[in-house]
Amino acid sequence: MARMSRAEVFDPGEVAVGHVFSRTVRRCFLMGDDPVSGKNFDHRKRWIEEYLQQFAAYFGIDLLCYSLLSNHFHLILRSRPDVVATWSDEEVARRWMMLCPNHRKADGSPMEPTQPEINSIAGCPVKREEIRRRLSDLSWWMRLLCQRVAMRANREDEEHGRFFQDRYKATRLTDEASVLACAAYVDLNPIRAAMCERIEDSDFTSAQRRIQAEHEEVHETPPDETPPDEATRHQTPPDEATGERSEPIAKLRHRRDSFLSPVSIDELLDPIGPCCSDTPERCSDKGFLAMSLADYLELLDWTARQAAPGKRGKTPASVPPLLQRLGLDQASWCELVSDFGKLFCTVAGSPDSVDSMRSHGTHRRYHLRRRARELFAVTD
Repeated sequence: MARMSRAEVFDPGEVAVGHVFSRTVRRCFLMGDDPVSGKNFDHRKRWIEEYLQQFAAYFGIDLLCYSLLSNHFHLILRSRPDVVATWSDEEVARRWMMLCPNHRKADGSPMEPTQPEINSIAGCPVKREEIRRRLSDLSWWMRLLCQRVAMRANREDEEHGRFFQDRYKATRLTDEASVLACAAYVDLNPIRAAMCERIEDSDFTSAQRRIQAEHEEVHETPPDETPPDEATRHQTPPDEATGERSEPIAKLRHRRDSFLSPVSIDELLDPIGPCCSDTPERCSDKGFLAMSLADYLELLDWTARQAAPGKRGKTPASVPPLLQRLGLDQASWCELVSDFGKLFCTVAGSPDSVDSMRSHGTHRRYHLRRRARELFAVTD
């Protein structure tokens, strides 16, 4: 069955979560240890992390998870046109000019755009609306990311031509179960590839970033010193409307994972709407899983042990309650995570969720592979 065009699945005008994936040409190890040349290219993974931080700060897109390996990378992105709609025309122009600057500093970072440069976009209705649409478009995120990494690597190697295979692959995640399974699949990629044995040792992953941030927050202040949010409270300028200082800003800016979307979302207590971020480091402060970060990391650890027999540790006596709420048993969950890339192609989710959707242009049904339907049907 022919793959649907991406425009049929993703519309920049609606909030959508997508798993995107790109691999280097001929599966060469162009971002890790090259067994042929003996060279190590891990520094290119740092390039990608730097671009991810920059893009998270300026795009109207939430970065939920990522993992960077030797010849490919995975991202989970959530488009946020609702957040972009709250930005002024000048803010839209400024953000785009920071992503595609006319001038750069000596270190390569973008220079703040001048007012005439901002006006050249903000003052043109056609151009302005096109830019506004691009800022919440997953395709533009991936286009700029792959283009910049490829150009930089080719320049370093004094080579020409493709760095990544064709266009990136994208799968739409339609419900909580598919988002959770895909997040575990992405964060556990280094363990699946036998690059490490523990989640905290999974370099260049969002899981490691979150663990490091939690560890630093717990250990950064000795008992006899002022707590970090008390010490930094007065470094934050007061809010113009209320005159109060915002403690979350000071707290988030010192976290290694501040460019990532928070894990936890409380559908009953969290504010409704765009939930624009209080920091300049990410698009919004809205989470994506109905569980705490601690529970998510515990589930990752449990899943890694189940999917990789022989690893140290003991399997918990009972399945985490969350799996039961999602209608999954142990075996189904482990297969969903370990084979996520094989089970889902265009969209991912439970049969009810996928069957209720239609493509944007032709209103066709989405195809869900038989094995994926069987896994979700195990506990029905």
